[in-house]
Amino acid sequence: MSHNTTVAVLGLGAMGHAFAANLLKNDLSVRVWNRTHSRGNDLADQGAINAESAAEAVSGARFVITMLPDFETTREVLLGEGNALKHLPENGVVIQMGTIGVAQTESLIKAIKTARPDITFIDAPVSGTKAPAEQATISVLASGDQNAAEGIDTVFNAISKRVVWLGDAGRGSRMKLVVNAWLIHMMQGIAESARLAQTLGFSPDELWSVLDGGPLAAPYVKAKLDKIGGEEYSAQMALEWGLKDARLALEAAGDTNLPGLVRISEIWREAVDAGLGEQDIAAIHDYLRRHSA
Repeated sequence: MSHNTTVAVLGLGAMGHAFAANLLKNDLSVRVWNRTHSRGNDLADQGAINAESAAEAVSGARFVITMLPDFETTREVLLGEGNALKHLPENGVVIQMGTIGVAQTESLIKAIKTARPDITFIDAPVSGTKAPAEQATISVLASGDQNAAEGIDTVFNAISKRVVWLGDAGRGSRMKLVVNAWLIHMMQGIAESARLAQTLGFSPDELWSVLDGGPLAAPYVKAKLDKIGGEEYSAQMALEWGLKDARLALEAAGDTNLPGLVRISEIWREAVDAGLGEQDIAAIHDYLRRHSA
């Protein structure tokens, strides 16, 4: 495979690991790095290079995908002690796919431009969780200079179903917070509606049977009602990360009044403090059930 199609994936959580696996399935040359090195062992068995450091991972890559937990970690790996950016070949492309916030993304864009003006920065968070990522059915909310990132379509086609280009770098992160605010409201609504249904004598399955086939029958609703009905909350999107995104959206909103999102963030904070942070966001239903008056 040509050097120009080699992809380094930094961060092998549920999403990053799925991206790397799908890149390998599409016969791309892949280099991976994670702070817990063993997270990349199975990918190495599939043909990836499991690097000992982020710098080593990017040193042979044209494209670098970062899918790290937050802005601080992303900046540290690229520009801090890890300083992976220094080792990226000339005219490389950094594809930042985590949800790190609006002001934080702008800060990262400026820092990378200062440190490596030859690098193209693509801001490309995704809409979708663990299962869609594994199935390569996520949507990519891309922004930045598409023309300067020649070959990026090959990367995105391997890991996603749909790419929406939104303009200048940073607009992808802005839209991501809008989408996630909607998702957070939706999840809270599903949980409260399921609680009301149960109070009135209906199961989550019965609620879905009424919605099914109608305009409110979103697949997302079905998936979350299934989790609620089965009381199975393995994380597709962990509640602690949903809370992080709610806070980032409120931060970006500034003086814009979003009272619903404010209250949801308070409830989700309580649920995380109660020990539900690593469970799926659908576990907010369990929190509401256990804290009923």
